Order: sequence, then C-alpha cells, then structure tokens
Amino acid sequence: MEAFEILLPLALILCLGKLMGLGAHRIGMPAVIGMLLAGILIGLLEYIPWQPLKDALFSPMVKEVLAVFSKLGVVLIMFSAGLGTDLKQLKSTGIASIVITALGVAVPMFFGWLVSSLFFGFANVLANLFYGAILTATSVSVTVAVLKELGKLESKVGTSIVAAAVIDDVIGIIILSVLTGFASGGEGAEVGWHWFSPNAGLVVIKIVLFFVVFIALGVGLRKLFDIMERKAPHNRRVPILSLAACFVYAYCAEKLFGVADITGAYLAGILLGGTLSETPYVENKVDTMGYLFFSPVFFANIGIANIEYFSQIDGTFLAFGIVYVVAALLGKLLGCGMGAKLCKFSFHDSFRVGLGMMVRAEVVLICTEKGVACGLVDPAVFPFVICIILLSSILTPIFLKWSYGREEKKLLKTN
Repeated sequence: MEAFEILLPLALILCLGKLMGLGAHRIGMPAVIGMLLAGILIGLLEYIPWQPLKDALFSPMVKEVLAVFSKLGVVLIMFSAGLGTDLKQLKSTGIASIVITALGVAVPMFFGWLVSSLFFGFANVLANLFYGAILTATSVSVTVAVLKELGKLESKVGTSIVAAAVIDDVIGIIILSVLTGFASGGEGAEVGWHWFSPNAGLVVIKIVLFFVVFIALGVGLRKLFDIMERKAPHNRRVPILSLAACFVYAYCAEKLFGVADITGAYLAGILLGGTLSETPYVENKVDTMGYLFFSPVFFANIGIANIEYFSQIDGTFLAFGIVYVVAALLGKLLGCGMGAKLCKFSFHDSFRVGLGMMVRAEVVLICTEKGVACGLVDPAVFPFVICIILLSSILTPIFLKWSYGREEKKLLKTN
C-alpha cells in the first residue's frame, strides 16, 4: 500500500467527525459524542461487501497509522487538560471540594470494583480495581455549559463542581498511574492479594520517583520558560518547546518509570501551565493542533476499532455491562452528593452537585483504552463506556434544568 492512501480515510474521519460533532453540539451534547458516533458509522462500512472500499479504509497500514495518530491525540488531550488545571483555584475552594472529590472518587471506584468482582471473581484484584478506576473519571464540560446558561455557574454549586472536577482529574490520574505501574511491573490481570510483594514495592518506588524527578525538572523548565517569555512574548518557540517537553515527559513516564504516558503528558501540562503568563497562548496553540486533527482521529478511531465488539458481547458480559453503566451513574451521583451533604449543602444542592459530577467524556475513554492496552480490561467494555458517556451527557442537562426550574417556580409562587 502506498503512503498517500491514508489520506482518504483521514479526510472521511475529519469531515464526518466535524459534521456529527456539530450535530451533537446543536442538541446540547459534547462534540466528543458526535466524533465517536462518526467512528462507529465508519466502522460499519467494513461490513459492506465491497472489497475496494475495505482496502481503501481498513487495510492494516491504515489501521496502524490511525493508531499512531490516536496516541498523539490522547497525549495532546491530556497535556491540554494539564495546562487548563488551575492550581490556584484548588487552594481557594476550601474543604468542600476536597470532600466532594474524595467521595466522588471512592464510591464509583468501589461500585466498579464490586460489579467486576461479582461477575468475574474476586481473585482478579488488579483488573477489578481498574474497572473501578475507569468510573472515577469526570468531565464537567456539559455541566458547565448548562450552569452557565442557567446563570448558576458562579453559585456555590457551580464553583464546587468546577473545583471538585479539577481535583478529581488529579486523583484519577494518580490512581491510573499506580494501577498501570503494577500492570507494567509484571503483575498481570490474574493478581490476588499476594500482589503486595517486593516487586510491588519496586513499582511504588518507581512511581514516587517519577513524580519527584519530573516535578523538580518541571520547576526548572517553568523558570526557563519564564525567562524566554520575558525576552520574546508570544513567540512560537514557547509552544513548540512546551510540546517537546510534553512528549519527553510522556515517553519517559512509560519507558523509564512504568507510569502511563498520559500521566506524563498531564503532569507536563500542570507544571508548564497555571503560573506561566503565556499559558493561554500555549494552550491555544496546542488546542488548535490537537482538536483540529489529532483528537477527532482519536475519538473516531475508538469507534472504528471497537465496532466489532458490539457483536461479540455474550449474555454474561451484557448483564455485566448494564450493571456497570448503572454503577457508573449512581457512583458519582451518590458519592459527590453525599460529599456535598456532609459539607452542609441543602438536599437539592447536593443532588445538583452529584448530577453535575456524573458526566463522563474523553477521560473515561482514555482510561478504558489504557486498561485494554495493559491487558486488565476486556475491550468489549467499550460499548458500555460509550453508553455511560451518552446517558450521563443526556440525563445531566435534563435533570439540572428540571431541578432549577422547579425551584424558580416555587419562588414565584411564594412571591
């Protein structure tokens, strides 16, 4: 196959992904959903009995190139997420966001672990924990848009949700790093309680070293970038070198420390963002490159690569998947809701916090993909993860608007 033949599949992915992303956005859902559905539709073309079409879109070389572009898309998404993490906001939000996040991580992770353990056996400790870790992810872009529309983004509920989501991402990435570290340390999916061994201790040491070494390097890099910015503001060298640092962090994280490459990219974003005066400029350049090309390819490729698993789900896994989806939705709703209630939020505000934190998007896909790559997660779970994204993105806006609308009606009646 000639190298130019990859251009047709890329053109199809970009066009269909953009169209369906716009369509999803029009009905109040994340563009990510449209891109995923575009990938599923393209994947269905493989079942059309026309060989020239299959050769053009689904040859081994095309799939290999798409996988490479997808990896770059994941790294750029996590780097951008790190750049957008406001550490100053974490300091100013107080104890409420920490409590909400703690329960919002612990409860869904417990639910995911329990569901996996009941269906697949309690002996597979690491795999079961990874199924739980997937459910800790949160993406509040839909929630923020709804609260902004309702004029409630600056309210107690809105600020708590945004701050808790930031802390949630940090904790989720740390959990993911630990679990992938154990997996890469040779502790496969069939791991029982004997995983607390000298080898496990070495894995923990490597993870701790990773954070210590790269945080120290990041502080030095940030000072260097500050000097560069003062001498030449809005110069392209800063985004280019920031991107280079992201790739080095991602590579060294997995290659040298056994930590997920996306963790390296996310940490690079946190260290190079927030305090840099040029952060918005760097973030804009990274987003332009990522969301213009690599991110649509990543989301579409998930749909293309996993369409086959829709037809391979047996009765047992179907039952697991349904319960897993319910656990994902209830885990955040109950966990974050209880956290808010413990911080003396009203019942209605606690319910809204739980709803707002329930939404999942790109991070849950990235975590799932990492679990599949580590051999801990069955690829057949992808359809159910997509269902989690769809349902949470649909239900959250509906119930948030209903909750605030009901409150406004009561106020009107009393006045």
